[in-house]
Amino acid sequence: MVLIRICYVSNEWLKRNIGRETIQWMMSDYKVEMINDGMQEFYVQFHGPNESPYHGGVWKVRVELPDAYPYKSPSIGFVNKIYHPNVDEMSGSVCLDVINQTWSPMFDLVNVFEVFLPQLLLYPNPSDPLNGEAAALMMRDRSAYEIRVKEYCEKYAKAEDIGEVTEEKSSDEEMSEDESDSSDEQVVGKADP
Repeated sequence: MVLIRICYVSNEWLKRNIGRETIQWMMSDYKVEMINDGMQEFYVQFHGPNESPYHGGVWKVRVELPDAYPYKSPSIGFVNKIYHPNVDEMSGSVCLDVINQTWSPMFDLVNVFEVFLPQLLLYPNPSDPLNGEAAALMMRDRSAYEIRVKEYCEKYAKAEDIGEVTEEKSSDEEMSEDESDSSDEQVVGKADP
């Protein structure tokens, strides 16, 4: 019975902490947009760090907090495109050991946005890529890689465009589904009546 009571208190503590941390985010320098009026899914506006080719870029980062947060790591993904060896260009998924494998309850979202993501952008790891093209270009020609990063920042990571990213992505996905449906009909043919 004591164990059940501790688990209950622990879950209540987590709920209060998630709410308190989210409120701290809203009061900080980060712009936070809640998803579905919940406290576990939201977008954070993230600026590229100074002294990096990502400087001047602004990204919408989706954060999903699992029920076991802070004991389990948050899910982090870029919504608008970013050219980086450790970020999947299509899904925005991030390959970062501290988030994916070595997460500790001592970390919080402030660590993610003020330390982990800036370090990822400042010090990419091309030997463990999610974007093989970016990794190869970075290893082959660092200046060409930085030019490509800046092109992506200019095209996909402007502050004034950040609100339109979600709508663009969903319309692209709908078009892809429509295209795949029509191509299936062409290959298979129409059903017999």
